[in-house]
Amino acid sequence: MQNPAPILIDPASIAFQSVLDRLAPTDATVLIVGETGTGKEVVARYLHHHSARRGEPFLAVNCGALTETLAESELFGHEKGAFTGAAERHQGWFEAAEGGTLLLDEIGELSLPLQVKLLRVLQEREVTRVGSRRPVKVNVRVIAATHVDLAQAIRERRFREDLYYRLNVAAVTLPPLRQRREDIPLLADHFLKVYATRLGRPQLRLAEDTVATLMDYPWPGNIRELENTLHNAVLLSREAVIAPQHLRLNPVALDPQPASELALDRFLRQQLSVDNGQIYQRVLDSLVRNAFELSDGNQLQTAALLGVSRNTLRTHLGHLGLIKARRSTARGLRFDAAPAAPQERELRIGYQKFGNLGILKARQSLEAEFASRGISVLWSEFPAGPQLLHALTNHEIDFGTTGEVPPVFAQASGSPLLYVAWEPAAPQSVALMVANDSPIRTIADLRGKRIAVNKGSNVHYLLVQMLDEADMSLADVRVVYAPPKYPLTPSDHHAVDAWMMWDPLLSAAEYDGQLRVVGDGRGRVNNHQFYLTHREFAAHSADLLHTLLAALEQTGRYIDGNRKEASVLLATELGLAPQALSDALVRRSHQTKRMDLAVIREQQTIADRFYALGLLPRAVKVREALWHD
Repeated sequence: MQNPAPILIDPASIAFQSVLDRLAPTDATVLIVGETGTGKEVVARYLHHHSARRGEPFLAVNCGALTETLAESELFGHEKGAFTGAAERHQGWFEAAEGGTLLLDEIGELSLPLQVKLLRVLQEREVTRVGSRRPVKVNVRVIAATHVDLAQAIRERRFREDLYYRLNVAAVTLPPLRQRREDIPLLADHFLKVYATRLGRPQLRLAEDTVATLMDYPWPGNIRELENTLHNAVLLSREAVIAPQHLRLNPVALDPQPASELALDRFLRQQLSVDNGQIYQRVLDSLVRNAFELSDGNQLQTAALLGVSRNTLRTHLGHLGLIKARRSTARGLRFDAAPAAPQERELRIGYQKFGNLGILKARQSLEAEFASRGISVLWSEFPAGPQLLHALTNHEIDFGTTGEVPPVFAQASGSPLLYVAWEPAAPQSVALMVANDSPIRTIADLRGKRIAVNKGSNVHYLLVQMLDEADMSLADVRVVYAPPKYPLTPSDHHAVDAWMMWDPLLSAAEYDGQLRVVGDGRGRVNNHQFYLTHREFAAHSADLLHTLLAALEQTGRYIDGNRKEASVLLATELGLAPQALSDALVRRSHQTKRMDLAVIREQQTIADRFYALGLLPRAVKVREALWHD
């Protein structure tokens, strides 16, 4: 959401706000329950900004996005050497939010072991870092949010009852948008102004019948869907008035309950009335079996028809005895144990919504290239390079792209990665940014300031170089490790003083005029882009890598020759202004190149620097991670 406080006029909303106004000044733990997209984080920020903690950090962590292996370290921190790759002491989310407010979003997704540890933290108001026995006192107000029915989760033994009561000191249920319809025109007008101003079209307005259409729509995606709808309308409309036809509304939601759904409801109610307790499994088995038959035994088509992952589907098919147990000869190459069955191959690509892979995914040309060969392409999106490399290390993807620094950290931690290709330097695509009214004017002004940086990323290296230039080190500033984010909220400005950013968010921030650049990578870092793969995948799938590299080379030529079209292609996907994306694309040549010794030597220089600083657990030899095709 764009604003720190809800826009309220509907009676249901006003009643809800009165509850928030009573809770905000207290330090009570609050549980916010609401459907996806209703603005739970906005409500949490409202509670923070109207409390005595408003001058301290507000931090939000999505519990559903925490990987099982790293969740405890992310929440509670770890000591140096606590596990492989722990090169230094790391502050967890609780310590980072000291004095302020911590939102635990999607709390219902936490694993049971972590729920036990969280319960102790809430009771004792102290955390124990991984690898330490010494508790650290924390002064943090905790707000939890979920769209999950926690009472049902308790009955299913997925959520601890004692943690529920600890969180449920004050519970508020956020009404869905369809129950607060009088808010819709005001919210729509607010989002219209935000995106129209950002795109330089402040004269845009909504037609009366457009407002009526918005009021009549049930908004299954709630406020987030409304915001996305208005953003999309601003991007696509060419006229001063947005008409109903400019709105991309879900046609299924326009018909709240088609005849087929009514028939299905009647059938299920009839079955439930005479059921012996096994209806769930019977319906699920029948659903999978029929979808498998309709798809003529094609697992990919069956998974798509059911809207589940292929791994989930295979579990059901194995339970029904419709396929034999799966074996794997190599990561990324999978097929059934039956010798006569045709091999089903997958290429799992990790990408960020920008650059060659982002365009390649948007154009869907790679899927067409591999379809005739019986190879499916599966895409996984990541916010930044370190997270993508973690997935590569853990066999979750086969191929991906990151900047210069993440592969160095990953290789030092024992990742079986291989460098496959690279793209030319783009030092202007990374920078340190501050608010327009910030007193920070030079690098020297950073001493003692809080700087947000994605750990192990290219901007992490840029920060090291900048501080060295001003005769400072990381010890002279307060580093806040956080994933990249833009637009920023008032809470973000309270939490830190400066942000290390990279394109396309860097260009978007410059285009919007919300932040200014103190210094970029020119003369400090090269900011190359690398394509990487898993060793096992390279050993068994060199043919796929060659085809993929050829597609990337072709895409790079397309971007460099058609930047305007490429920026428009990315605009809707990213929710950023096409001009900002065009600026970002211009800053880098997208010509994919095979690895050479010169760029490897530059990469080795970065590795040596981080090892000398004590940020890597061991020295690495980059040349040992080259793909030899």
